[in-house]
Amino acid sequence: MEVSRRQMLMAAAAAPVAGRLDAAPLPAGARPDDELYWAKVAAQYDVIEDVIQLENGNWGMMARPVLERYEAAVRRVNRATSYYARRGLVPDLVAVRARVAAKLGAAPEEIAFTRNATEALKALIGGYNRLRAGDAVLYADLDYDSMQACCDSLKKTRGVEVVRIALPEPATHQGLIDCYEAALKANPRVRLILLTHLSHRTGLVLPVREIVAMARARGVDAIVDAAHSWGQLDFSLPDLGADFVGLNLHKWIGAPLGVGALYIRSTRVDLIDPDIANEPPFTATAQARVHTGTVDFAAQLTVPAALDFQDAIGDAARTARLRYLRDRWAEVLRGTAGIEILTPADLRLHGGITSFRLAGRVSEADNIAIAKRLLDDHRIFSVHRTGPAKGACVRITPALFNGSGDMDLLAKAIEAVVSSLR
Repeated sequence: MEVSRRQMLMAAAAAPVAGRLDAAPLPAGARPDDELYWAKVAAQYDVIEDVIQLENGNWGMMARPVLERYEAAVRRVNRATSYYARRGLVPDLVAVRARVAAKLGAAPEEIAFTRNATEALKALIGGYNRLRAGDAVLYADLDYDSMQACCDSLKKTRGVEVVRIALPEPATHQGLIDCYEAALKANPRVRLILLTHLSHRTGLVLPVREIVAMARARGVDAIVDAAHSWGQLDFSLPDLGADFVGLNLHKWIGAPLGVGALYIRSTRVDLIDPDIANEPPFTATAQARVHTGTVDFAAQLTVPAALDFQDAIGDAARTARLRYLRDRWAEVLRGTAGIEILTPADLRLHGGITSFRLAGRVSEADNIAIAKRLLDDHRIFSVHRTGPAKGACVRITPALFNGSGDMDLLAKAIEAVVSSLR
């Protein structure tokens, strides 16, 4: 496939997928199927040219204006070093944190910067001090590996039991709520649950607000992993109703690598221990619950540029576009013999990420081979994922620089792989 063909496909006006344009109203000129508009957005990214990049879940590419701001910030920090760090950096970072807090619908003291969502969630899970010996914590098969490991570690450090559940596949909105409710009924000693808002394995979106409220009514707290959801979905923290959340800014917000965030509701901050590297007296803030040491200050200083870029697109428009790209392949292939689409069509239960599995091919080796076939034969880059109870899968993750043509080629490539394996 020639690069020029891919560019033409991205810019061509493509017909919408029948019955799937049911998203919220969008700003003028930013309908999810307006390929000319989105080609202008895509032109702000310097994308690798020899493959169709559909593995954008690892981290997000900075748009060119953001990259330029980051390069300028690196030069500034490198030139002034400690003269800037000890005189002007802190007020600048406080202003950045306030901008992030306002975007999330939180108070500045409820937000702390981390290097990634993993670091934020590790501080929340490890620091949660309400657990007593004999209590239990609960997580699901689709939760992130490192966060599962953090929960497992509580057995040793807190003397608790660990309850692991498998989420229903296929899933429904009410079925997911019922799954967690049944698990809490069956395990009344659970005091803490881990909820992944949008799974990195399959793209499944949990009804977090409903599950958090149901758990709270039973005296159970929830820690929410929003590593993939912020920027991929259109929401603010009050929409989740959660007290403890870990987030990324270098995935779907498009900030430089090395920027995450931690949220603790101000009225619950005492339930998370201060970081052991911090010295008393401890303030009643989220910042006292993490200690990162020296970080990439230039990356944090670039966050406003990333937010500016995303705000110019609009949260609703970005979410609808990512869902539209997902639908261009997932809903086209749904129901095709031999292909399992692991994320429901229900708009409430997916964003842009969706995984697929070929019938009977559930091992890690099977899915590594399928991803390899997509790359070798069709120049489409994806990634296999393990962990779902029903077997491994291949994850497809479009970004704003992808076009409808990319997704159409993906659908045809998957069909070709299926045909070759019959």
